[in-house]
Amino acid sequence: MLDDAAAFPLAECVTAMSGFPGDNSMQSSTGNWIIGVGAVAACLGLCCLAASLGDNSGSNLLGLGATFFGMGALIAACGVYLNARALRAQGGQPAAKEPAQKSRGGCDLCKLETPVIHCKVHQFHLCANCSAEHYDFRSCVYVPSTRRMSGKPGKSAAAHAR
Repeated sequence: MLDDAAAFPLAECVTAMSGFPGDNSMQSSTGNWIIGVGAVAACLGLCCLAASLGDNSGSNLLGLGATFFGMGALIAACGVYLNARALRAQGGQPAAKEPAQKSRGGCDLCKLETPVIHCKVHQFHLCANCSAEHYDFRSCVYVPSTRRMSGKPGKSAAAHAR
């Protein structure tokens, strides 16, 4: 797989012009100038397209206007790309969030008592107190909970230990 700088030599050239590998201020301002040059070229292309709609215009003017407009849009897109590269290098990597780990063994809401029912819709194991607050006969489906408190070893844990 190619590196981004190898795939886009313009970005490598602008990075080299900035002087320092971590200095993105020059790269950002260069990107803004490239966007401006692209906008001027696109406007020039639109002017040529408007001139080609006249009565005594040649057929070459239409192609010239379309070429200028397309190249102006491409140059402006390169400037936007350079600004995005400068922002990405400036911001660094976002901190990865650790997924919230569900506690095993207790009620999912109060985390104190042993769960007695399981809400299949919301995937909650609920104790008797929390099930009274959570109860909704229109949307929830309840089954007996198979989860028991993990801190207390029961008969099955003692049987497996032998």
